[in-house]
Amino acid sequence: MKSIITHRNFSKGILLLVVALTLQSCFVAQDYVRPNIDAETEALYRTDNLSKDSVSIADVSWKNLFTDKYLQQYIEEGLQNNMDVRMALQQIIAAEAYAKQGKAGYLPTISVGANATHQELSENSQFGSLFSGGIDTYDITANLSWEADIWGKIRSNKRATQAGYLQSVAGHQVVKTQLISSIANTYYNLLALDAQLEITKQTIATRKSGVETIKALKDAGQVTQVAVDQNIAQYNSARALQVDIETAIFKTENTLSILLGKTAQNFERSSLDVQKIEQDIVLGVPATLLSNRPDVMSAEFGLIQSFELTNVAKSNFYPSLKLTASGGFQSLELDKLLNANSLFATVIGGLTQPLFNQRALKTQREVALAQQEQALLQFKKTLLVAGNEVSNALFSYEAETKKFEFRKNEVEALRTAEANSEELLKNGYANYLDLLTARQSALSAELNIIDSKLQQLVSIVDLYEALGGGWR
Repeated sequence: MKSIITHRNFSKGILLLVVALTLQSCFVAQDYVRPNIDAETEALYRTDNLSKDSVSIADVSWKNLFTDKYLQQYIEEGLQNNMDVRMALQQIIAAEAYAKQGKAGYLPTISVGANATHQELSENSQFGSLFSGGIDTYDITANLSWEADIWGKIRSNKRATQAGYLQSVAGHQVVKTQLISSIANTYYNLLALDAQLEITKQTIATRKSGVETIKALKDAGQVTQVAVDQNIAQYNSARALQVDIETAIFKTENTLSILLGKTAQNFERSSLDVQKIEQDIVLGVPATLLSNRPDVMSAEFGLIQSFELTNVAKSNFYPSLKLTASGGFQSLELDKLLNANSLFATVIGGLTQPLFNQRALKTQREVALAQQEQALLQFKKTLLVAGNEVSNALFSYEAETKKFEFRKNEVEALRTAEANSEELLKNGYANYLDLLTARQSALSAELNIIDSKLQQLVSIVDLYEALGGGWR
């Protein structure tokens, strides 16, 4: 059905406009309802100590969780200067622009233009016989176009752009959470390497003294040259280990530089033995991940966006009601252009029902439904992955805590064995191989206990990130 209304029957246009506004309440677009994910959240954490409280360590600010002043400074710098964070901010700005455009969907489009036209007429044409020569036409025309949101298409598109904006905000929060975790873990790795370097230097000094001792024993005829060579080899092995650790420190500092958006440099830091996490390790109920984990929130906003775009695709099957109008001044003479007799106006209102469009609308709907199902599966997968990361981080923390005690006992036993082996060798009651073995085992145990302390800290950071902490 199509109706053309000029200024002579403008009242019909007003009637059509009233009908459009009345029909606006007849939405076919559905409202988004979060899918039932009780099955996914019920046993999301693999632990025997599931909390009944909604409070978790994720609610703690990173400034309160990490008390090391150097680490706090580096996290602050990273949040300000990191390139990934800054790129995510630009993504938010772009999404916000689309969201503003979506809100403006209810408004009409208006354009104004001025034209001057010169037309040479053929003498044999219909108008050429009436007008000799050419015709000059001047006009100033304003055009207006407006579509009534009968079926909720504009509303759904607005909601889709808003969901896209919120998804970009959540994406920025994901980057912040990951950045804080990366900076903390890199910083703790540096402290662990510093501690291992100190142990290695002490070992080098001890082994250097041991070489002198074994040479003296060789001169006394208690050991052979083989024992001297073995001790020298062990001494040089420790020196090579020092080079490896110093190389690792150099590369780790470069990694931290990138995270902070800086050129490669040395960083001030404290020591591993003063690092303590004093916050209680509480998980909260699994459902809190829906509001704490930015990637879970981002996945749900993606689902909302695809849901609303499905509404848009469905509404395209229904007739659209559009109102267009144009008006202004038109004259054959420039000096009479703004004369009252030069005024003109045209209003066109019509309903357009798509009938055959090369299957484009049906394809659009099928694709939208498939993308909506894909977004739903991605949302559920993200939630499952989040629960898995929480479970792994918690188990790792508990395991490393137990292991640390065993490592301490191991170090004490091996240091005692090393001292006893050295004393027995001096008195001719032990073989030099026993001493070499005890020394190597003691060094490995010292390095392992440092690594165990590091893994404790890393597992807490990983748990904090897995629960969605850091972005607030």
